[in-house]
Amino acid sequence: MHPLARLVRAGLAAGLLAAASLPSFAQDLLIRNATVHTAGAQGTLQNADVLVQGGTIRAVGEGLTAPAGVTTVEAGGKPLTPALFGGITDIGLEEVSGEAPTVDGELSLEDQPVRPEFDVTLAYNPASVLIPVARVEGLGFTLLAAGSGKSFVAGQGGVMRLDGSADPIGPRALFIRLGAGAADLSGKSRAAQWMLLDQMVSEARGRVPTDSPHALLTPAGRAVLARFLNGQGRIVVKVDRAADIRQLLRWAARERVRIAIAGGAEAWQLAPQIAQAQVPVFVDALADLPGNFDQIGATLRNAAMLEQAGVDVSFTQAGDASHNARKVRQLAGNAVAHGLPWEAGLAGLTRIPAQALGVGDRIGTIAVGRSADLVLWTGDPLDVINTAQQVWLGGRAMPMRSRQTDLRDRYLRGTGDSGLPPAYSR
Repeated sequence: MHPLARLVRAGLAAGLLAAASLPSFAQDLLIRNATVHTAGAQGTLQNADVLVQGGTIRAVGEGLTAPAGVTTVEAGGKPLTPALFGGITDIGLEEVSGEAPTVDGELSLEDQPVRPEFDVTLAYNPASVLIPVARVEGLGFTLLAAGSGKSFVAGQGGVMRLDGSADPIGPRALFIRLGAGAADLSGKSRAAQWMLLDQMVSEARGRVPTDSPHALLTPAGRAVLARFLNGQGRIVVKVDRAADIRQLLRWAARERVRIAIAGGAEAWQLAPQIAQAQVPVFVDALADLPGNFDQIGATLRNAAMLEQAGVDVSFTQAGDASHNARKVRQLAGNAVAHGLPWEAGLAGLTRIPAQALGVGDRIGTIAVGRSADLVLWTGDPLDVINTAQQVWLGGRAMPMRSRQTDLRDRYLRGTGDSGLPPAYSR
């Protein structure tokens, strides 16, 4: 067997083993004496308890009594937070980046490239080996994204909980890419992006006949875009340059659509306008260099300046976000190091993305009635020296193992009597 095939096979087996080992029922438990960072109205509670029954948080406070049959977990003052947001990723859509059959996040149709009805959640694999890799790092949910294939209107995605469930929660999100990075997909000019968007809006609102030879959208595409134009879900726009963000805010106000900005390297330059428009921004808090001409004004203080102006700030990362989702904690910690309040950093990994994506009534905070998606940490979760001690999703204790931890343990073992490297000792 080819070494790469052997590695992929071993990784898939580990992922299936981790998925199969998930408990099938929610655990009733009382977590005692924790530093509870609720990420909600109650703020941070010292020496507090959290009671979980039937997968739901039933009580939060001091001196709670464990009902009969409820397991007690002693936190010893360690931080307890909601399960964290993993950013905008392809987790469950991409297994091996260089192996095309394992990548399902983009659509590339030559004859009719603009297909907003394309929904990547239909290809989501809940047995992906990337899920336990992210979950053991304290991540409980992610925004599954449609990537730009041959259209700057990429398609739909949704919020996926990393608990082994197969279906998204909450409304879908529509993904659009604007700026220089999408110019090749729109006639070599960012100006054409607005021209094409305006035509698509006209089609979705019935101002262009469905049989027009110049129509951009299919009937299904018109119906999907009309849904987002009516406020049923966010349009998430990947954009960095301040000039493009200004045009985006004007377009959103004119068409009365709900948008979110992803990236936003120069968003700080328009912080008051973004705050007034109530547009959340998913920033890459490590973007501090002019990596391209859309990021000339990038700064490590982007998140802090946006938050100070009243913008809801969350986090996502550029590059290989799916395989390195754990680094989202580093983004938040880096933003805090450059002026973002610590509480806002945690909110950007919990409450803010949940609310922005329409699932804040279920996850994102530690509050009565919310799903018991919790993480007990060894220390400050925004300091990457600390780790997740235990993760619960829906009250279920998640196995704190993944393909990576299995490989670590395998190679740390002695060679035994075989004389072979640790990989062959068993």
